[in-house]
Amino acid sequence: MKEKTLWGALSILRVMWCLAPQKGYLHPDEFFQSPEVIAGDILDLEINRPWEFLSASPCRTVLIPLLTSGTAFWIINILHRFQSEIALNSSYVLLVLPRLIITILSFLLDYTVYRVATAWGSNPWKALVLLAMSPVTLVFYTRTISNAVEGLLFALLLLLTKPDEGNLVSNSYKGKRHHFIGLVLTFGFFNRPTFLCFAFVPLIYWAAQSGSQKSYFSHASIILTVMKILPSAILFSVIFVVADTIYYTGHWPLSMNNMEGFIKLLTNNMILTPINFLHYNMNPENLAKHGVHPRITHMAVNGFMLFGLFHLSAVCSAINMIRNVMWSKYNSDKSPDDKPLPHQTRLLLMFYFAPLIFLSFFNHQEPRFLIPLIIPLVLLVSNYNRTVKTKCVIFLFNITGALFFGSLHQAGLIPSLFHIQQIVQSKSASGNMSCHHTVLFTHTYMPPLYLLNLKKGQTSVDIIDLAGCTQEVMCQKLTDLQVELSRRNAQALGKTMHHLIAVFPGTITPGIESCSLAYTAQTMFTPHLSMEDPPKMSHLLTGNLQSHLSLHLIKVHVGTTRG
Repeated sequence: MKEKTLWGALSILRVMWCLAPQKGYLHPDEFFQSPEVIAGDILDLEINRPWEFLSASPCRTVLIPLLTSGTAFWIINILHRFQSEIALNSSYVLLVLPRLIITILSFLLDYTVYRVATAWGSNPWKALVLLAMSPVTLVFYTRTISNAVEGLLFALLLLLTKPDEGNLVSNSYKGKRHHFIGLVLTFGFFNRPTFLCFAFVPLIYWAAQSGSQKSYFSHASIILTVMKILPSAILFSVIFVVADTIYYTGHWPLSMNNMEGFIKLLTNNMILTPINFLHYNMNPENLAKHGVHPRITHMAVNGFMLFGLFHLSAVCSAINMIRNVMWSKYNSDKSPDDKPLPHQTRLLLMFYFAPLIFLSFFNHQEPRFLIPLIIPLVLLVSNYNRTVKTKCVIFLFNITGALFFGSLHQAGLIPSLFHIQQIVQSKSASGNMSCHHTVLFTHTYMPPLYLLNLKKGQTSVDIIDLAGCTQEVMCQKLTDLQVELSRRNAQALGKTMHHLIAVFPGTITPGIESCSLAYTAQTMFTPHLSMEDPPKMSHLLTGNLQSHLSLHLIKVHVGTTRG
């Protein structure tokens, strides 16, 4: 009863923290691979379309973002048609509603754990509590990031491939299961081709156990069983290819004179986004643009960063299993371990480490790539005995991880966009003089423009992202903008007032001050931690820690003359 109550409380926390909302910014992909793109398509908002979604280099399927963020924005569109202006004019709604869709879907993880735990020799409610209290679940699985979708599809695959429990599984379900597996594999591959790394071991295990007893784990049995999923996989692949080709080429069936012409056009301009994705990522020069890491990063760093002691427990269990195998192979004596690992534990270790090892062959390694592994991990460690001290360490790790990713990392950027939207709306709604705002971001993650709720083609706001530029480039750009906007104010003769806003982390404040710019109305958004520009020890000693752990917004003085 205590574990059920704790899981219920943590589930409520997951939803409430999503609605709060969480201010942390995990990675640009949580916006630029889903809501930023779809908001422009459905709500006709001003966006910054990433290169993966350009027709010249289509590397991402549009179907899954349409089903997730698209559902949220269609709801907003419907409300807008019923004159619910507040639904559309709120940056909060634009941010939270797509996240809420993912958060609701995240309970598929809980359902999977509950259904498969017993079959894998795990305690269902202990595993559910471990899942619900993990920062991976509380933060990553409440965000519109493709890795979260990948994790949900991996959960579905584990549910579909779980060991049969006697007569509890009907023959009709067994007969149809391969169709569902084909569907999940197709969705996973088009969402992220790396899904095959996660699916490989569960798929082989399912194929092996589906064969007859005589051919159990035989190559022929596995091949024949896997062949059963091909019809459904091909069917759904065609749906994805058609959808992506229509989206990226802009040729709709209704706009063609006849279906034959449409099919011919579709065949000649076929878009295969997963193939383009793999072609891009197989080029080391392309991966180098996104960061190159040692191949041991997932095992030695990212696993601990996401899962803490759970990852350490899995590593120790794997070492123990390898030691037992090696000992039994080269020694006729009794195994050094009096209690060899159960069959279910060995399989769960394979479910966890096989994808991790596959992903380690790529030298671009980010923590978010591993979040689908949360389910085999909690199933694996749920029955481990823990001391009170260990439980305290796990609790502190989860609290720290959730606060870091959910409330601290780049956490000032989203509130600053909310604030800028209010500034723009208040200026446009007051007086007869029109206002134009130039907003410069520097040393922050990419700002998702759809949160400003600006219609396409608007001319009232310009966004400039300098990323991690040098101080000289930053000062030169700010000075040039100040001079240019002052000139425009002088030419506008009071009809249009140009404003310049700069947004930057507090750790580079000395660099901004060295630009010798006059500015007013400084606003700080606390907390904000940029790991690219973290506070130094000298910042801690000055006693001005709040300023260095904040994102600063200043209104640079723009005159009406060149001087």
